[in-house]
Amino acid sequence: MPRIGMESHRRKALIDATVETIHARGFQDATMAEIARRAGVSGGLAHHYFGSKAGLLNATMRALLADLSRETQARMGRSTGPRTRISAMIAASFAPAQFQPALISAWLAFYLQARTEPETRRLLRIYHARLVSNLAHAYSALDLGERARAAAEGTAAMIDGLWLQHVFAEGPPQPRIAIRRVEDYVDRQIGAPQGQSGD
Repeated sequence: MPRIGMESHRRKALIDATVETIHARGFQDATMAEIARRAGVSGGLAHHYFGSKAGLLNATMRALLADLSRETQARMGRSTGPRTRISAMIAASFAPAQFQPALISAWLAFYLQARTEPETRRLLRIYHARLVSNLAHAYSALDLGERARAAAEGTAAMIDGLWLQHVFAEGPPQPRIAIRRVEDYVDRQIGAPQGQSGD
């Protein structure tokens, strides 16, 4: 395998191992040595690529955000109007490749780490701003006027909240239930009288 390809393969292995280790042990108890061992590389190589556990977490977050962006763009590309674009964003957030226990654990780690790690906080702000902006653009096209931004923020909060709520849930994720709850919220925003904002 060419060197560049080998490096890419090792980086992906470390990112996948980070998600697995966080899910198994939690971020605080995860160590670079254990992550490297799961990835089948040396601890020194993990430090060489990412510098620190925080750096590895941020690289993992960038990779997951890129995966989510590709999922969202693919679904939005098949949409036929603003309402279906909103549904595409919701469905992408709860797609089988996204809404799974290990990734839910990783996202919880991102939110906790954002309290003290500026780069993690910056990445989460970019993710949230992009989601709200895309939703607001679609809501605006549905003639919600000044309510478009509030409806977008409420929808984004519903998505994030249902993700984090699953940390306390028993059993596997239920994407169809989560999607239906957010879709019901969207329907209420679209049907709400002018001058009335979200729930």
